[in-house]
Amino acid sequence: MTHGESRSPPPPEHGGEVDAAAEFYGIRRDRWLDLSTGINANAYPLPDLAREYWQRLPDASLCGWLRESAAGYYGVSDPETVVPAPGSQAIIQVLPRLLPTKRVAIVSPTYREHAVNWAAANHRVMEIAGIEAVSEDIEVLVVANPNNPDGRTCAPDALLRNAEGRLLVVDEAFADICPDISLARHAGRADLLVLRSFGKFFGLAGLRLGFALASEPLATQLRRALGPWAVSGPAAAIGAVALADEHWVRATRVRLTAAAGRLDGLLLRAGLDIVGGTALFRLVGHRRAADLFESLAQAAVLVRQFPDQPDRLRFGVPGDETAFERLEHALAQWRRQPAPPRVGSLPPQRRPAERVGG
Repeated sequence: MTHGESRSPPPPEHGGEVDAAAEFYGIRRDRWLDLSTGINANAYPLPDLAREYWQRLPDASLCGWLRESAAGYYGVSDPETVVPAPGSQAIIQVLPRLLPTKRVAIVSPTYREHAVNWAAANHRVMEIAGIEAVSEDIEVLVVANPNNPDGRTCAPDALLRNAEGRLLVVDEAFADICPDISLARHAGRADLLVLRSFGKFFGLAGLRLGFALASEPLATQLRRALGPWAVSGPAAAIGAVALADEHWVRATRVRLTAAAGRLDGLLLRAGLDIVGGTALFRLVGHRRAADLFESLAQAAVLVRQFPDQPDRLRFGVPGDETAFERLEHALAQWRRQPAPPRVGSLPPQRRPAERVGG
């Protein structure tokens, strides 16, 4: 199928999949601007690694270095509460299998993998609109803070009040940009588990590194379930260096905040409603969202669709001047296109007051 056709490909479940878009639209992969994920487009500069990190199994000292760097970065007092994993997704999959059947409430809509994996492990799952809707019989409460894809945040005190009498699981995959809302410093509580993602803020999602911040005995249960050498030697070394780089972290927070503000300007000038987001992505609403997705794809700009919310699109933050200019041009092209008639409306040449065929 060529890129001149109007039917869009099935949206990937988690964004990305540029290869599929390139094949569908007949546009070479190297021409695409991928704004479909909430991953920092300006990744942490990879340090030069000694060959031993590639050749040897990661040993206890390397794992200890990673845990200490993570504890310092997240504000955790005890590095033993830090459980490294090959991405926070691995913990999302493992955690439900470690617990007996529970009544689980998930604040939704949110990252779908939470509901999928709790249900797959035979827990009784219900989705609720907010933490204020949690009932007393709920044994596990799952909240993404900030939420994906709308960027909704919950105050730390409000979350902690809802941890009493149940396990509170807080997915902080996008919290690097707003550390004040993090519950990481409370990770020693027995009723709390915090998930952190390394790849999004540091722009190294392919490294596959994430963390659970948990007290005993859950921390040990997770380590055993993940197995030995869960994190590769290169990932552990790169993560340990990056998490300790305070200068890069501060500068990146400032840059991403400014870039997200610039993105807001482009989206608003295009007539889009900004309905949420973080400094790594923006969620927009428009009745012609499907047309916009298609028009951007024709220009080799990939954004995120949501099958259950067809009037929503998510835009990642462009990483440089060229990317901003490409997006601005693609949005302007879409604005110049005539809007298709609404379903059920008459063509313009057949106004109700006109007689046809008489």
